[in-house]
Amino acid sequence: MASTDITSGRKRPDGPDGLADARPDDLAGLEAGLDALDAVQIRRTPVGEVLRNKVLPPVVAVALVLVVWELLVRAEFTEVHKLPPPSAVWDSARDMWLKGTLLEVVWTSVSRGLLGFLLAVAIGTPLGLLVARVKLVRAAIGPILAGLQSLPSVAWVAPAVIWLGLNDQMMFAVILLGAVPSIANGLVSGVDQVPPLFLRAGRTLGATGVRGTWHIVLPAALPGYLAGLKQGWAFSWRSLMAAEIIVSSPDLGLGLGQLLENGRSNFDMPGIFLSILLILFVGIAIDLLIFSPLERWVLRSRGLLVKN
Repeated sequence: MASTDITSGRKRPDGPDGLADARPDDLAGLEAGLDALDAVQIRRTPVGEVLRNKVLPPVVAVALVLVVWELLVRAEFTEVHKLPPPSAVWDSARDMWLKGTLLEVVWTSVSRGLLGFLLAVAIGTPLGLLVARVKLVRAAIGPILAGLQSLPSVAWVAPAVIWLGLNDQMMFAVILLGAVPSIANGLVSGVDQVPPLFLRAGRTLGATGVRGTWHIVLPAALPGYLAGLKQGWAFSWRSLMAAEIIVSSPDLGLGLGQLLENGRSNFDMPGIFLSILLILFVGIAIDLLIFSPLERWVLRSRGLLVKN
C-alpha cells in the first residue's frame, strides 16, 4: 500500500517505515509544530490592561453599591436610623481613625484570625494525610470530620468559655474547631483525586513513605488542598467573629465582632455598618493578597495559566 504526499503528489509507502521515507522538511515541520504546542508565550501585561481588567471592575461595582445605597436613603426607603447614609458611616470611620482605634480594632481580629488559621493548618494537614492514607483511620474519623464541618462553629463558643475562660485561648479553640475539619477534608479530597499512576511511578522511583507523601502525594493533591485552605480560612474568620460577638471582656480587647455588638447595644447603625464593611474588607483582602496568588501559582505550575 502507498499513500500520496499532499505537497508533491508522489507516492510513498505506508506502514512502520513510512515515517522514515518522509522528506526531511516534513519531519522538521512536524517538530516545529510540536514545539509550538509546548511553547508558552511570556509577556509583561501592560499597566493599563491590569487597571482596566482587574482594578476598574471592582471599583465600579463598589461605586454602584454606594450610589444605590445613597439613592435608597434619599428616597426614604426606610427610616434613617435603620439605614444610615454612606456619609454617616464614613464619619464613624473617620472618628475612629482620629482617635487611633480603627487600625487597632482591625489588627486585634486579624492577628487572632491569622494565628488561629496557622494553628489549624498545622493540625489539619497531618490529620488530613492520616485520614486519606490509612483506611482504618478514615473509617473511624472520616464521618466525624464531615459532621464537625457541618456543625456551626458558634455552637462551640459556650463550652469553650466554660472550659478555658474569657481569654484568647478560648478564641483559638473556637477557630480550630471550625477550621481544622475543613482543611483536613480538603486535603483528603485532593489525595483521593491523585491518579494511581502517579503513586505507582513514585514507588518505582523509590518515593515511598514520607518521601512519597512529600514529593508525590502533596504536589498532586495541591488543588484540593488549596480549596480546603480557602474554606478553612473562611471558617476561621466566621468562627472568630461569632466568638467576638457573643463574648465580651476587657481582657480580650476590642475586635471587629465586639465592635459590631457594641453598635447593636448602643443602637449605633453607622457603627454597625462600619463593622460589617470592615469584616467584609478583611475577608476580601486576605483572599486577594494570599489565596489568589497561590491559585495563580498552582495554575501556572500545571500549565493552565499563561505567565504574564
